[in-house]
Amino acid sequence: MKPIRLRADVLAGLTTSFALLPECIAFALVAHLNPLMGLYGAFIICTLTALFGGRPGMVSGAAGSMAVVIVALVVQHGVQYLLATVLLGGLIMMAFGLLRLGKLVRMVPHPVMLGFVNGLAIIIALAQLEHFKSGEQWLSGTPLYLMTGLVLLTMAIVYILPRLTRAVPPALVAILGVGLLVYLFGLPTRTLGDMAHIAGGLPKFALPDIPWNLDTLRIIAPYAILMALVGLLETLLTLNLTDEITETRGYPDRECVALGAANVVSGAFGGMGGCAMIGQTVINLSSGGRGRLSGVVAGVLILLFILFLSPLIERIPLAALVGVMFVVSQQTFAWASLRVLNKVPLNDVLVIIAVTTITVFTDLATAVLCGIIIAALNFAWQQARELYADEHLEADGSKLYRLHGTLFFASTTPFLNQFDPSSDPQRVTLDCRHLSFVDYSAIAALKTLRERYAKAGKQLQVFHLSERCKKLLKRAGVDHD
Repeated sequence: MKPIRLRADVLAGLTTSFALLPECIAFALVAHLNPLMGLYGAFIICTLTALFGGRPGMVSGAAGSMAVVIVALVVQHGVQYLLATVLLGGLIMMAFGLLRLGKLVRMVPHPVMLGFVNGLAIIIALAQLEHFKSGEQWLSGTPLYLMTGLVLLTMAIVYILPRLTRAVPPALVAILGVGLLVYLFGLPTRTLGDMAHIAGGLPKFALPDIPWNLDTLRIIAPYAILMALVGLLETLLTLNLTDEITETRGYPDRECVALGAANVVSGAFGGMGGCAMIGQTVINLSSGGRGRLSGVVAGVLILLFILFLSPLIERIPLAALVGVMFVVSQQTFAWASLRVLNKVPLNDVLVIIAVTTITVFTDLATAVLCGIIIAALNFAWQQARELYADEHLEADGSKLYRLHGTLFFASTTPFLNQFDPSSDPQRVTLDCRHLSFVDYSAIAALKTLRERYAKAGKQLQVFHLSERCKKLLKRAGVDHD
């Protein structure tokens, strides 16, 4: 590795580690867990996915989407059941990758991807507003002005520094600079230590202390499946985004296997489950992190913070971290999607808006699923409308239909409406050179058309079927000669 690349990855990893700390602590608290569980999960998952995953430069850790999924489980059954759920969820992720199902992410349309990115950007920004509260009350007066001022200063450094030099990541300079300012002037603002104390020891191996039986499986299986689906979805979409930013290609199946293995190890060592984190990934990439070393450095530093550096790290002002995350939110949001709203089809605009809104108010899995369904229904509708037939009377008095389009469940009615068996001549020919049969509904439609002509006492012949169409019809027992 070149010295310049090595230096860039190390500095990017250092910057990313600072951004991981408050997020992982906050997500652990959301899930009613000890903050150290979030940090152990971040260390293990970040390090292992960086070493063995299929997308260098992408950062994984104890993610908020996973925390929301397991809150009810922790409240009802306790931490040990959560650890068992993380183990099972990890095995499901590994199976997903080993079965090479990562390619299914190609089924996610671009408007859904834009909605996902925009929704997560809004969530990242809204999550920072919690740091403007003291307990349940919003800050006011001097604490509010100081917090706001430090946040704006941090953002200004991040935006302005790249115009002066790119030798160091601007986010790192902003965090350290604002932290030094607060320390030297003794400014009374909240620090990372006000969220939680992060001092601890090495994570210890211990299988969950639960009864290993079918009753336990019934409890944890639904949460494990949901955790795996949400984690895989967010990881694969973040992988796609990383591919676009770096203009390189990742390996989704390998990433799924590595993520699953990392979750298994995390569960066995008392850590939370996790997946790719889009905010921290953007920080890493914008700081110059492109290699595996950047993720390894970020993960290992989390452990060092826990073991040795907690007194220093706990002095980092929350305002500095909030400012960096606000910049990440701004950089993550796909502003180009707003500029093309009046240039793309209305259905794509609706998908972008729907996925963004559902992501913010519910969860990522629901949003992406709804977006895919909307996009698929629209695609089916458009394809159904494009089916048509050219009619031509032959010299011998027969009639020829040249069919164009795709015959599937949504286009069977338009297909049948093209024909009039009662008024057509005795012999009718269907030229299917430009017609594709897709599903059983297409086969049933052709069978129905044959029956209508037979009932009218007329002959229907079908020519120029593709080999695939012939196989479909033969398998279904429908004569196509």
